[in-house]
Amino acid sequence: MSANSILQRARPHLLALHAYVPGLQPQEPGWIKLNTNENAYPPSPRVVEALQREIGADGASLRLYPSPTSAPLRAAVARRHGLKPENVCIGNGGDDILNLLVRCFCGPEVAGAWTVPSYSLYPVLIGLEGAPVQALEFERDLRLPVGGIVRSEAPICFLTTPNAPTGVGFAAEDLRAAIAGFRGLLVADETYAPFADSDIAGWVREFPNLCVTRSFSKSHCLAGQRIGYALAHPEVIDLLDRVRDSYNVSRLSQVAALAAFEDVGYYDGLVRTIRATRERFFRELTQRRGWFTYPSQTNFVFTEPRDAAGRAGPEVVKSFYDHLVANKILVRCFPSHPLTRNFARISIGTDEEMNVLGQTIDTWLQNAPPPSSAAPAKPTSS
Repeated sequence: MSANSILQRARPHLLALHAYVPGLQPQEPGWIKLNTNENAYPPSPRVVEALQREIGADGASLRLYPSPTSAPLRAAVARRHGLKPENVCIGNGGDDILNLLVRCFCGPEVAGAWTVPSYSLYPVLIGLEGAPVQALEFERDLRLPVGGIVRSEAPICFLTTPNAPTGVGFAAEDLRAAIAGFRGLLVADETYAPFADSDIAGWVREFPNLCVTRSFSKSHCLAGQRIGYALAHPEVIDLLDRVRDSYNVSRLSQVAALAAFEDVGYYDGLVRTIRATRERFFRELTQRRGWFTYPSQTNFVFTEPRDAAGRAGPEVVKSFYDHLVANKILVRCFPSHPLTRNFARISIGTDEEMNVLGQTIDTWLQNAPPPSSAAPAKPTSS
């Protein structure tokens, strides 16, 4: 039997599915990685100590299954947010939670909605279930499309707040109107909320149709451990528990996340440091002639590069990106959408890394060859 004949027996919609493309992860040293919004700093020393204790001298604990429900971590998360453990589900990264939600609410002829542009994994997960994808488009000002969300008939809608890849935060009154008016489950993906001025995690007590998701990857420096969680009404959490893997989070991931979650002072300090670096770098970008950068509530900025002649556009972004790569600096570009194709997303690194980036941008402006067809563009604002 050939491989092709095997594939013919696969679910037809999967053969046409385009998988999510993550940011580059170079293996050799010397790169400044500002493309995947990882935290630039190490986790709390308490995390390392907790992992060492858990492993022990002989690693005997690793032969045992972890807590099926991540019970100690659930309890800690619930206490932090003023909720009960039955309001919390722990996942193998935030993406695991998103996958569980899609599995519960989407299927053939049952659409999932998402705001565009945002996290491009949402339509991939919806597509895995053979479900139609409903795109709710932003305008250039990135104001929340409340009307589109309220009019949607989808049973679930995914909203990244603050938005990715732009970093923009949404007005509380718009968020409240969207949640109150939407007839399905609104998933507020708050992966970047720890870097914002406010969040809506506490609204779970008020809105049964709200599910807030969080990740330990960005604010808690644990992208490699894969930990995320959902906050929602107990009946929604019960549904997630029915479809998740029995042991979906490893022993070491649970231990690392709990140690990180309990070291509040360490992580509050990191967030303050990252926000300060973000604001300094944002000011530097706004001082560059003609560049437009969205005000950010995240650990990254989204900026529209302009060359020395003041031109913007996809070819300018490519020239900008290629120059940074040639100098071993990675950022992220999103050429597939009209609102993002002229921009670059830049994660906030250490002050030293951002200084090197600034100097490298200067050399690009001084030395980059002119784009072949990028038309002059007027400065824009939003």
